[in-house]
Amino acid sequence: MTISLHPSTLPAVLSPVLTPFKADGSPDAQKLLKQCQWLGANGVGQAIFGTNSEANSMSARQKMATLTTLVEGGLNPAHMMPGTGATSIDATVSMTCHALDHKCAGVLMLPPFYYKDITDDGLFAYFSEVIQKVGNAALQIYIYNIPPVTKINLSLSLLERLAKEYPKTVVGMKDSSGDWAYTESVIKLLAPSGFRVYAGSEVFLMRALRAGGVGCISATANVNPRAIAELAAHWRESDADQRQAALDQVRSVFAQYQMIAGMKTAVAHFSKDPEWLRVRPPLMQLSADQQAKLLSELQKINFSMPGL
Repeated sequence: MTISLHPSTLPAVLSPVLTPFKADGSPDAQKLLKQCQWLGANGVGQAIFGTNSEANSMSARQKMATLTTLVEGGLNPAHMMPGTGATSIDATVSMTCHALDHKCAGVLMLPPFYYKDITDDGLFAYFSEVIQKVGNAALQIYIYNIPPVTKINLSLSLLERLAKEYPKTVVGMKDSSGDWAYTESVIKLLAPSGFRVYAGSEVFLMRALRAGGVGCISATANVNPRAIAELAAHWRESDADQRQAALDQVRSVFAQYQMIAGMKTAVAHFSKDPEWLRVRPPLMQLSADQQAKLLSELQKINFSMPGL
């Protein structure tokens, strides 16, 4: 078994928490706080300002103000991994320092994703400059690899170089490549030294845990938190593969739709709050027909979101 050299308070399962928006398009921090509390009560940590949070449709100022409201509202920062990566080093440093000021356990950091065909040296220079400008020994970075969106591939040699140069700072990653062979190769290479690898979907949760990963940071942890957290807690038990199949079934329903709009449809329905349907352009809500079809499919598998 891998022994982590980076003790962490973060749970095995985190959710890139959906962001509720007000009519004017600003994040509704109080509604988000309630959602984060529900996730926490179901055993799931909060990777706020991730892809499914529509983070890149919000300004750094909006995200920092929202984080302050969440922590002041009683959310446990030891279970939080806010997304702080941006295309500008200045914005990344500002949001990262803000997360550290609020005692967040780690930050999830995208690579600078605007320019394509960039070199490992260029990516290393970006992360290195951020680390040096933040200048805080408490910083724990989880690199966020999501090449289907960023169109940037993070090589094993780059990850190894970062972990070697900054062993107490670059402590893990979220891999949303969807490529299990790549995820497994990162785990094999870096987990023995304590590097914490989270799969980017619960579809890979069992495989990640069996290989030496630490868990998953997954979209559908927004809507199915308890079942995913329970599998992570009981993955060595005899019914683990059966539990994994049940998670995959829920995931497959949502995967037929634009995931963010689909999950917001479910939250709006089960919380009886239609304001949850709002997404920020360029995303669009599901059509009325799509909403009805999604909810019908969820009913067929007896899906619910108790306590929401």
